[in-house]
Amino acid sequence: MSKIYVLDTNVLLQDPHSIFSFEDNEVVIPAVVLEEVDSKKRYMDEIGRNARHVSKLIDRLRETGRLHERIPLENGGVLRIELNHRSFHQLQEIFVEKTNDNRILAVAKNLSLEEQTKENGRAVILVSKDTLVRVKADALGLQAEDFLSDRVVEVDHIYTGELTLYLNTDLLNRFYEKGELSLSELANHPFYPNQFIVMKDALGTSSSAIGIVDHIGKKVKKLVFNHDHIWGIRPRNAQQSMAFELLLRDDIPLVTLIGKAGTGKTLLALAAGLLQTEDLGKFKKLLVARPIVPVGKDLGYLPGEKQEKLRPWMQPIFDNLEYLFNTKKPGELDAILAGMGSIEVEALTYIRGRSIPEQYIIIDEAQNLTKHEVKTILTRVGDRSKIVLMGDPEQIDHPYLDEYNNGLTYVLEKFKDQKIAGHIKLVKGERSGLAQLAADIL
Repeated sequence: MSKIYVLDTNVLLQDPHSIFSFEDNEVVIPAVVLEEVDSKKRYMDEIGRNARHVSKLIDRLRETGRLHERIPLENGGVLRIELNHRSFHQLQEIFVEKTNDNRILAVAKNLSLEEQTKENGRAVILVSKDTLVRVKADALGLQAEDFLSDRVVEVDHIYTGELTLYLNTDLLNRFYEKGELSLSELANHPFYPNQFIVMKDALGTSSSAIGIVDHIGKKVKKLVFNHDHIWGIRPRNAQQSMAFELLLRDDIPLVTLIGKAGTGKTLLALAAGLLQTEDLGKFKKLLVARPIVPVGKDLGYLPGEKQEKLRPWMQPIFDNLEYLFNTKKPGELDAILAGMGSIEVEALTYIRGRSIPEQYIIIDEAQNLTKHEVKTILTRVGDRSKIVLMGDPEQIDHPYLDEYNNGLTYVLEKFKDQKIAGHIKLVKGERSGLAQLAADIL
């Protein structure tokens, strides 16, 4: 039996094509949702873009029939704009105020009561990414679901970039001697290009080795680089060594790093970028950018020229640069950067329309990017450039994103089987004992 899905505004603003995600069921969009979408279409951000996209999409569907009737969709379902269920009779004793959320709930509740009077009444399900709307729906006896079709992974199985295998001593010794092993000898397990393999002795001895899968996914080979000393930074754990391997390889132009606060993502990427830009001359410029998303209440407009306005947002980058350059005095870092001229710290606001060739590009806090934004960034990358996307999917400040549908997770999952990409999850905090404890228990 088909179902009726009532969509909340945030579903459409998160994914304009969500109306096609419900197979052969009926999709109902309350009129108040159209009003909310209309109020957002003037925004100059991702929400505004999606609002405009939804408006145009529904307008095209209007050409096939009347919106308040059932319009057939290409996936076998139907779409209807609901105009006649704004009565608050069923909700007025529970939710007094006629907010937009409550009006959407009223539509779903009235439709549900209608279906209950029919002999073969259909189930009515409210779909919302707003947790409290789903809680309210449950209190009213309505079925409510989160919209999950925009998630790259359905469960907590985000690709980590490494795999631990327990091997017999002969295989380990052969890896030490030859520097490679055939993957068919290791395990009947799917491997990805540039995936790290941690090989341990099955007998429990301390013997172990780290290898990386080759581009064609046939062999595991020794790491190319000896990461002893890179701009004063030495890897403190296995995952940091793996990160340096990806950051320094010329044949891996796309690198994604995820990890909690204090695991060293930004510091490692900057050190590798400075080495290849300043010392080795592989790139003309080191470009560091991050999205402008405030944590907590926004400060509002900031005084000064563009660089002065950007300084508070980019301060985490400058903190790491001060550590790498070992600066002691106020203003010393600015003088160094001005003298070098090859390091550019920028906001992602200005990246659209650019072409960025022969540059080492670092995008910090990429978990706050949407799928569309991260696509925009990657399509800016020019010839002989390398781009590093990094962040913590558990620390998201964007209202419509979560751990499973943000741009960073999207890229690492979509590119994990591509030979030009590499990924590693940093797990151990190295900032301080306090920072690691806070990341674990808070």
